[in-house]
Amino acid sequence: MKIVMLHNFYQFSGGEDRCFHDEADLLEAHGHQVVRFTAHNKSIRTQAPLAVALRTLWSLQTYRRLRRVLRTTRPDIMHGHNLFPLLSPSVYDAASVEGIPVVQTLHNYRLLCPGATLFREERVCEDCLRHPIFFPAVRHRCYRNSTAGSAAVSAMLLLHRALRTWRKKVALYIALTKFSRRKFLESGFPPESIVTKPNFLACDPGLGQGEGKFALFVGRLSPEKGIAPLLKAWRSLKTTFPLRIVGAGPLEEQVRQEARRNPAIQWLGHRPLQSVLNLLGQARFLIFPSLWYECLPRTLIEAFAKGTPVLASDLGAMAELVRHRKTGLFFRPGDPTALAATVDWALRHPAELTAMRHAARAEYEAKYTSEKNHSRLIQIYQAAIAKNRIGGQSRLL
Repeated sequence: MKIVMLHNFYQFSGGEDRCFHDEADLLEAHGHQVVRFTAHNKSIRTQAPLAVALRTLWSLQTYRRLRRVLRTTRPDIMHGHNLFPLLSPSVYDAASVEGIPVVQTLHNYRLLCPGATLFREERVCEDCLRHPIFFPAVRHRCYRNSTAGSAAVSAMLLLHRALRTWRKKVALYIALTKFSRRKFLESGFPPESIVTKPNFLACDPGLGQGEGKFALFVGRLSPEKGIAPLLKAWRSLKTTFPLRIVGAGPLEEQVRQEARRNPAIQWLGHRPLQSVLNLLGQARFLIFPSLWYECLPRTLIEAFAKGTPVLASDLGAMAELVRHRKTGLFFRPGDPTALAATVDWALRHPAELTAMRHAARAEYEAKYTSEKNHSRLIQIYQAAIAKNRIGGQSRLL
């Protein structure tokens, strides 16, 4: 099978970029031909703001370039990852004109929320799901704290909603969890248009031993990741059990200051993937206090692969992925007291944690290996091709 795979890289790239590379490499490893079609947001620095806004709506440059690629390669399928802002929805028109079926992975909530996270002012926000013209997003400057930027993104979403681009030009969407799929269905996407397939790990990192006497946080140091309640929880713990924090972001200074005040907290900054995997394998448990819905955080999959239990917010994708007292534990989102109580319980129940390690590893082997992911992905591609061929509805996978 021949696939054109699209992605718009951006400055603070993370799991989504790794997913793009892993998926392309996985397909090539199974004998498929993959053509990578990419853009990078660093080029925005050299463009006028108005030009960027117009390109976000519909990029003639991308449309022409992609049509040339599609004519030359004649792929069986086109698979989009992140297209915002430079690739733009024009890629769907290019594929439609060339008769190429499109699959689009929903890595975030961009088609429902200009900020992409359904999160604002340290809380879940679904205001734009109920507002027909995304006015709350513009008023609250949800895209990069910019009124103009938020207006441009909102205009793009409104335009292509009116043109029915999302429904007419994409054969199938891939949601990473059932929870994420439900959010899109609640917003009006037809059930037959969205299938589910999780992220995966390209290589099995191997089972860890959990011999390290520390808890671990891995993620971007930003408000939606629950950094503030995590730090507050560690102040109130009944023990001085160590917490290691891996990551970088806008709340670095807050984490640095807390680490100076509290000797139980150690901030390790950004670490390469192999270092993170080693820490996950050693950690007693991973703490995932995210305050937004998430889609499918790869850190959870990596923890399961290492056999590390996850203490997570009972929210969004986490509530679906973690099984309470099986592969981890839940606590109320944003509640430092509940988080601290959950950590205390875990430390007082080592036998239960050991059982969770075995269950977490089994969860990885059952759902998140590369082989299982390849089989599911090809199944989705074949369904999209069939749907495109008959020009009608296909049975939901």
